[in-house]
Amino acid sequence: MDHHTHATDVLIAGAGPVGLTAASELRRRGVRCRIVDRLPARLPYAKAVGVQPRTLELWDRNGLVRQALDAAVPMLGQLTYVNGVAQPRTDLVLPPEVPYGFAALPQYETERILEAFLGRFGTGIERGTELVSFTQDAGGVTSLLRTPSGTREEVRSRFLVGCDGAHSTVRKGLGLDFGGGALPEAYMLADVEVDWDLPHGYGVRATHRDADGRTDDLLVCIPLPGRGRYRMSMLVPPGLSADGAAGGDGTSGAAADDDGVAHGPESGRAPALPDVQAALDRLSPRPATASALRWASVFRISHRIVDRYGRGRVFVAGDAAHIHPPTGAQGMNTGIQDAWNLAWKLALAVDGAAAPALLDSYDAERRPVGREVVGRTLRHAAEGVQADPADPAVLMMREAQLLVSYRGSPIVGPPQGEDGAAGPRPGDRAPDCGGLTGPITAHPRRLFDLLRDRDHVLVLYGAGPPTGGPDAVRAFEELARVAAARTGGRTTAFAVLAPDAPDDPGAALPVHRDAQGEFARLYAVDRPTAFVVRPDGHLAARLGPPTAQDLSVALAATFDGP
Repeated sequence: MDHHTHATDVLIAGAGPVGLTAASELRRRGVRCRIVDRLPARLPYAKAVGVQPRTLELWDRNGLVRQALDAAVPMLGQLTYVNGVAQPRTDLVLPPEVPYGFAALPQYETERILEAFLGRFGTGIERGTELVSFTQDAGGVTSLLRTPSGTREEVRSRFLVGCDGAHSTVRKGLGLDFGGGALPEAYMLADVEVDWDLPHGYGVRATHRDADGRTDDLLVCIPLPGRGRYRMSMLVPPGLSADGAAGGDGTSGAAADDDGVAHGPESGRAPALPDVQAALDRLSPRPATASALRWASVFRISHRIVDRYGRGRVFVAGDAAHIHPPTGAQGMNTGIQDAWNLAWKLALAVDGAAAPALLDSYDAERRPVGREVVGRTLRHAAEGVQADPADPAVLMMREAQLLVSYRGSPIVGPPQGEDGAAGPRPGDRAPDCGGLTGPITAHPRRLFDLLRDRDHVLVLYGAGPPTGGPDAVRAFEELARVAAARTGGRTTAFAVLAPDAPDDPGAALPVHRDAQGEFARLYAVDRPTAFVVRPDGHLAARLGPPTAQDLSVALAATFDGP
């Protein structure tokens, strides 16, 4: 057995969308990392297909969104049928200030785009390389890898991140509990073309209910890029079975591994086109013929979540931490947000700039989100999204993952000097807005344009009379200096002024005018207020009126410094 030692800051196991996100966000910040995957090539499966508006916002933040939009197709809504009878149509409509809608993109395309993005930073996937085991100590993690040639390589890293799917080696090595259960039904997945005349851009959910009102047959179709192309899921008919099951990454394996988890595509007999056609013949609301079958599998579903998202210097994300029904396309998107949340914190830790409890906040923030998603998708799998009692507008925002909040996190605090009755609070997503004008730009800009490719950003709102005065920008400049000193220059700052706030032509701070009042409306501000926007687009602080002392205290929860 050959041993070679290589040093890196972070080793990432698993090169699906979650691992690629973690690697990209680390490399974008200059952190050394390696990403390994035991598969020799990307799988051609359209397993995860839905891309939520919140994920598109994150890709806007790092400059990746254009490539995703070029490859995706819109998801406009869902058509629902029960025993052949049309039910009220669901339209996926979001408030006008939300910059992106719902999209569909095959998982292999998402991985292609993310892999190309990672390649910009000189890092590629080490394919055919498997994490075998690891140990950790106070100074780092020692991992044993099996290379494509079958030799063993020992790697020393400061941190290890397991993005290695439902049957995660990292999760098992940490001894984490993966509590939950499994759905009794097996499903077929198929990537096919169909010739029906249903509206383009709409998913289809067709069910059959027996005399007692129980659903005994099901067909769900999600549109994919291509004419008449859908990813279809349906119950497995009698006689179609598979003895073995795959890991959550889509590779073959046993029906359940040594921790009792059965989740993912199975390796037994795959459905054929006649199996898909039979489901369409039973349930399709229009006469339809399926063709051009690209991929099919039997798929088993579990619902589980770990008891913690990491221990010491080792963390889990995505399917390694939570698995659940694919209802509402929540899984991959939740995993991408896991990786994004963790990556910027790891980057500060590697740089020696993280507050002592910063890495602990990963579990504190993301595990409650995982629990909620597992519970909600389980309910929706049984009853359909339409059965959710939430207000339709709230339901839509939640399905878009725009209501994820970290209020109560140890690294965010309550608003200072405000009653907290309106507007986004610390921990909430920072909403986009338009109508921001400047002295040089010819056209109004979006807030997200100003946040793009930046990490922590201090946004300083200056009101007009009587609460805003002529010295507001100079006071903001002092706050920007405090933020730069407290974070070692890792915070960008700019001011947004109300339409009637006085000008300061000599301002050293970038100044933008809230010409249409959108910022004031969406952030519910009418007085000088400071917002600290984190790299993941959530508010770390809301201070009104802001003081240097309050700002320094708020930043100390994240940054280690003077």
